[in-house]
Amino acid sequence: MEGMVPIDLQSIGDKIKQVRLRNKKTQQQIADECGISKSLLSKIENGQTASAIATLSKISDALKVPLAWLLDDKEEQDLVIQRKYNRPSKVGDESMGYSYELLANRSKYSGIEPTIVHVTPKHRNLRQDKTYTHSQDEFIYILEGEIELLYNGEKQFLEKGDSAYFAGSKPHLFLPVNDRGAMVLTCFIDQI
Repeated sequence: MEGMVPIDLQSIGDKIKQVRLRNKKTQQQIADECGISKSLLSKIENGQTASAIATLSKISDALKVPLAWLLDDKEEQDLVIQRKYNRPSKVGDESMGYSYELLANRSKYSGIEPTIVHVTPKHRNLRQDKTYTHSQDEFIYILEGEIELLYNGEKQFLEKGDSAYFAGSKPHLFLPVNDRGAMVLTCFIDQI
């Protein structure tokens, strides 16, 4: 896809391993805390596989670092300006239902993670029922298009200009409404 760059799986894996070792945790301890296999965590740490945002979010929670810090490959700065023409999308596996852009390379100690989620058009979206959970609250604002927010078993129709705030700990998923897809401003907010 034009203007999109692949996620640097090795960079993410290196960060996970570095923080895990600094916290003196084993792969098995982190895997158990996240509800994933040690084998999957090993593959993620070695840059051998992409993982769903929800899985990476659980890993970041277990390591006590924000998800955006894991995903971003730039050095931390006090002031971050992201020009729209210089902000490539990062893509994991679009068939999982989304791709995303990090809007700020912020400190790993900040409590908010601004992201634009690109909801895959309905005809290309293979993820229709597997919901996500994570520990952060989530604020969303529909920038373009329409989605159905599947939240805790109920669907809510949202269109351009609509917003929602919800607990990420409840099962949720952005579902495409049509074949145009959607753009959603998402802020993950650490609970105090």
